[in-house]
Amino acid sequence: MITFYPDIKQVHVAAALTSGTLFALRGLGLSLGMRWPRVAPLRYLGYTIDTVLLTAAMMLLTILPAGLFANGWLVVKVALILAYVVLGVLAFQPTRGRLSRTVLYAVALLCFLQVYGIARTHHPMGLLALLG
Repeated sequence: MITFYPDIKQVHVAAALTSGTLFALRGLGLSLGMRWPRVAPLRYLGYTIDTVLLTAAMMLLTILPAGLFANGWLVVKVALILAYVVLGVLAFQPTRGRLSRTVLYAVALLCFLQVYGIARTHHPMGLLALLG
């Protein structure tokens, strides 16, 4: 299975970037008051991309099962992913006020950027580690 690690990682990275881009575009559209971000096909596309992303992540974890506990950066990344998901769900709730949705969306995007930075640097501080 280790033979497929580079291919699975490439699928994982592509799915992560696609998922983040779709979230950013949908959130921007919602913050501008547009209706297209709420259409069912886009939601289902997001679910599909996230399923591929999670499947690839689980495959990578099974290839290197000790990786989760051996790397502090991976634990921080998983925690930030959970925060990103919760904030994203809250940001897309139509019952919230516009300002509340915008703040939640912005914080969710910051979480996504930090997850990206952690994945690139393999450091719990992510992109912030490059400042020091």
